[in-house]
Amino acid sequence: MRIAADNRYQQPPETKTEDGKLRRVGFELEFSGIGLEQAIGAVEKALGGKIGAQTAAESAIEVDALGEFMVELDWDYLKRKAAEENKPYSDDEWLEFMSQAAAVLVPVEVVCPPIPLDRLDALDPMVDALRQAGAVGTEESLLAAYGVHINTEIPALDCSTLQRYLRAYALLQWWLVDAHEVNPTRRLSPYIDLYPEAYLQQLLAAEDIDMERLFDLYLEHNATRNRALDMLPMLKEIDPQRIEREIDDPKVKARPAFHYRLPNCHIERDDWSLAASWNTWLVVERLAQRDDDVASLARQFADAERPLLGVNRSDWVEHIDKWLIDQGLV
Repeated sequence: MRIAADNRYQQPPETKTEDGKLRRVGFELEFSGIGLEQAIGAVEKALGGKIGAQTAAESAIEVDALGEFMVELDWDYLKRKAAEENKPYSDDEWLEFMSQAAAVLVPVEVVCPPIPLDRLDALDPMVDALRQAGAVGTEESLLAAYGVHINTEIPALDCSTLQRYLRAYALLQWWLVDAHEVNPTRRLSPYIDLYPEAYLQQLLAAEDIDMERLFDLYLEHNATRNRALDMLPMLKEIDPQRIEREIDDPKVKARPAFHYRLPNCHIERDDWSLAASWNTWLVVERLAQRDDDVASLARQFADAERPLLGVNRSDWVEHIDKWLIDQGLV
């Protein structure tokens, strides 16, 4: 059920926000194989950016017309110590040593700014430059937990729009694991846990709910950042006081975007680009526009539930795969 390779960034059915602006997408890439300095150099050269504030653990690169890229070691301890020292990279031998040691065990991460839908291919030279510098992704990782995160701006922050997307994703989440060919070790990691089936059943049964009930359902089952589709940043954008009250995690940052963490990173492959991950996410975008089909599939999911055993995952994935092909959605 792998989606055909296509290095073009396809467009979702809904391209603009409610204020008429083109929707934006931010990507995060995790990889190893090269150190922080090499990654910074590759991004700077590929995008023509200007290096800004820099420590032993991270660097900002400002790129005209795109925004600020962050290149960092994904290790909070080192970033915190580097910030406390407040010294240039080369002025602290201990931090430099720790940075080099960390590169063996933790990924380097490039965090891209939100980029308009019609400019996503501007990221391709950066991916190529990192590959040529020696970056490797999921398959080469010691822990095989490296991936790609996609932060897609939602068209509107009203309850109806959130519900449409959540219900579409709920129907597809098991299928998406196979469509992305998620690495087996990544599947076992806590970082991309799927929504529990009890949440899927309740969400799909609730055809018309208000925002308070949407929050209640989500937080009852998913009060953690460790979800393949992490909605906490978006929920915090809507109601920061409630999320801060119920989720004691400073890493949850408010933003009007889905935080989708399921795709592998295959940056070492010559035929791979961010478009592969993006185009698979678009199946959710397409299904979210088909209310009648979502309602019908939700009833089928409920009918497939077996006492004590729940829905047979492999049977449901096979059913969804055939349905998507028949509908021309993949």
